[in-house]
Amino acid sequence: MAAPRPRVVILDYGSGNLRSAERALERAGAAVSVTADRVAALACDGLVVPGVGAFASCMRGLAAVDGPRIIDRRLAGGRPVLGICVGMQVLFECGVEGTKETMGCQQWPGVVERLTAPVVPHMGWNTVVAAPGSRLFESVAAERFYFVHSYAARRFKVDEAAPFVPPMVTWAEHGERFVAAVENGALSATQFHPEKSGKAGATLLENWVRQL
Repeated sequence: MAAPRPRVVILDYGSGNLRSAERALERAGAAVSVTADRVAALACDGLVVPGVGAFASCMRGLAAVDGPRIIDRRLAGGRPVLGICVGMQVLFECGVEGTKETMGCQQWPGVVERLTAPVVPHMGWNTVVAAPGSRLFESVAAERFYFVHSYAARRFKVDEAAPFVPPMVTWAEHGERFVAAVENGALSATQFHPEKSGKAGATLLENWVRQL
């Protein structure tokens, strides 16, 4: 008898490539639902937080469905969460767009700011420098992934002296270095879109689903 497929909820808060993410996660082996239901989001094996557009509008949408508290409660219990694109950005302390600063979910230290590059947005395929020992990038560390963004976290402070395993940070470069992915216990995120990254993105999602 085949093992049951891991139950994954894509949090529907009015932002993100919901259907393409749903199809990609189903191909990766998950049983997927797209919903804003709080009970389902807390009970599933894995929660995906997508996101496109502005940091501030994504935070407003998240707040409207109790997203920050759902994320916090899941992580307090060691339940996996995956952020994608702006769904990764909102996990940081805050985002700065123009003169406006918006508080994020504050799971990680750092500020999401506009990239300094000759061409913005950063749109297209790019390579990454995967963190040593990364489980997300197993067998695809040398591949290219699809990015569409103008803002990113450009720094990630890791306290090597902390009494816990520090986050694994993957980097990419577009005009300057920026955070392309983070793996931090139950919390993982990618600045790129794995659901739009062909075979490499499909493998990365399979790697995440397998951890559930």
